[in-house]
Amino acid sequence: NSFVARTNSCGELRSAHVGQEVTLYGWIQYQRQDLFLVLRDFQGLTQVIIPQDEAHSHVKKLLANAPVESVVRVTGIVCPRPLGQENPKMPTGDIEVKAETAEILNSCKKLPFEIKDFIKKSEALRMQYRYLDLRSFQLQHNLRLRSQVVMRMREYLCNLHGFVDVETPTLFKRTPGGAKEFLVPSREVGKFYSLTQSPQQFKQLLMVGGLDRYFQVARCYRDEGSRPDRQPEFTQIDIEMSFVDQAGIQRLIEGLLQYSWPKERGSIVTPFPSMTYEEALADYGTDKPDTRFGMKITDVGDSLRRLDVQFIQNALSYPRGTVRAICIPQGVRYLKNKDLESLKASAKSQFNQEIVEIICRPGGSLKSLLTKFLGEEQQRELIQVLNMQVDDVVLLAAGEHKQVCSALGSLRLESADLLEAAGLVLRDPRTFHFLWVVDFPLFLPKEENPTELESAHHPFTAPHPSDTSLLYSDPTKVRSQHYDLVLNGSEVGGGSIRIHSAEQQRFVLEKVLKEDPEVLSHLLEALEFGAPPHGGIALGLDRLISLIVDAPSIRDVIAFPKSFRGRDLMGNAPDYVTAEELEPYHIQVSCPLAEKEAKKS
Repeated sequence: NSFVARTNSCGELRSAHVGQEVTLYGWIQYQRQDLFLVLRDFQGLTQVIIPQDEAHSHVKKLLANAPVESVVRVTGIVCPRPLGQENPKMPTGDIEVKAETAEILNSCKKLPFEIKDFIKKSEALRMQYRYLDLRSFQLQHNLRLRSQVVMRMREYLCNLHGFVDVETPTLFKRTPGGAKEFLVPSREVGKFYSLTQSPQQFKQLLMVGGLDRYFQVARCYRDEGSRPDRQPEFTQIDIEMSFVDQAGIQRLIEGLLQYSWPKERGSIVTPFPSMTYEEALADYGTDKPDTRFGMKITDVGDSLRRLDVQFIQNALSYPRGTVRAICIPQGVRYLKNKDLESLKASAKSQFNQEIVEIICRPGGSLKSLLTKFLGEEQQRELIQVLNMQVDDVVLLAAGEHKQVCSALGSLRLESADLLEAAGLVLRDPRTFHFLWVVDFPLFLPKEENPTELESAHHPFTAPHPSDTSLLYSDPTKVRSQHYDLVLNGSEVGGGSIRIHSAEQQRFVLEKVLKEDPEVLSHLLEALEFGAPPHGGIALGLDRLISLIVDAPSIRDVIAFPKSFRGRDLMGNAPDYVTAEELEPYHIQVSCPLAEKEAKKS
């Protein structure tokens, strides 16, 4: 309550304050029969008794007629609530304030929706009136917890471990590879800035500059179009260190998260478990496994190798062929036929992968299209390998290793959604399973042209020390010193040890990625002036906080987010500009509709 006119906030009054005169400021949450109202501010609620005596008739008239969500000042005496009228659900439920004087500071017009967490509002309406949505207790809690976590992170990095908080430019130039960047016109003909998709190059240059330990709460920008639960502008906890290895970065982040973790969410255990990219793909079908539940992918190739079934024999004859399966516990009980058909259709449409189902019936026999090809011994072996119980459903796939694992990994998550919708709890949102995923490939084939390579992470990632020679002979087999941090099946951080040799960096850009090295001439030159070995990581703050508070979307932990299509529905951005405003930037809009709308605005 420092620096302001109130004596107390609306959430702090208790029985110890009885008899005191207090002044409260806040919003009217609701009124009842002109007898009392509930006043709300950032900290909580207080019940205010509207006086009924003639001497305070002006106060009664003022408060009884004030619309809900009007901003008021109330001065009065704290009193105990009458016996039996206490509200144990409210922290201030033992007291009430008897109003002596009041003032309407600002009256509220009719609201587009009620400011109550249990009232359902459309996402578009919430974003159009974001300043009203921010009054909800849930968003207030999310943003305040976010602030506390960031403050604790600053303490840990700067005060305890000597990191330097450095602001880096937002306006820069195009970076090879990675996500698409937003362009910003300049007054030089044909020249554009790019908004940085991360401070990657600048933090490496800070290491060349000898800062040793850098940190920033960094705003980043990526023009990724309409991607679900992504934002065109987002926030990273950005970190870089000199003379560090992968283990050092991992220990730093584990300590950082342990130090900044909200007490209300319990404690987290370190060190975090680790698995390789290949292990994650083989067991979970993804590089960001949700390890809160089982249903791991199982290799059943050996059990079915002697089976005289064409598609299985074909799969096992491929160099990277495999036969794998997931076991859905109690699938017969919780899933309907339409659910199983939906799962099979999903694998076909997304991965072009056929799925065969196997059901474990009472008595231990199996029901499947494969049953007639399976002898009793093979059935027993399959049941044992998959640890099948009665009423379990197995989804089996055969084909190329990555395709099969990716399809089954997707079905694993879809099955978990269906099981939970039917009442079986698999993923407790109150538990937090962190995981390091390491040993990613350094390069991947481009989707649009598989004969060319692109960086799996970014072009500045160093090769694994054991694979350095392969960089020059067979770059497709090189593992990287890249590491991802996964929490409950979501990637919340990613980083790497960087290339600090100008010669190696030039080779990667020019010979492997076929990029023009001149675009990064400033970085290549810097690496020639005694660049130290260095590495770093960036934590996705929006995603991390959304998982901590169990928010359905990252938009619920950002004060003013963009819509699914990247629009600001409150301010109606992006918007048209006139030809006169574009003239200094040497840009003309060729769309007649856009020109017409710009003239209107």
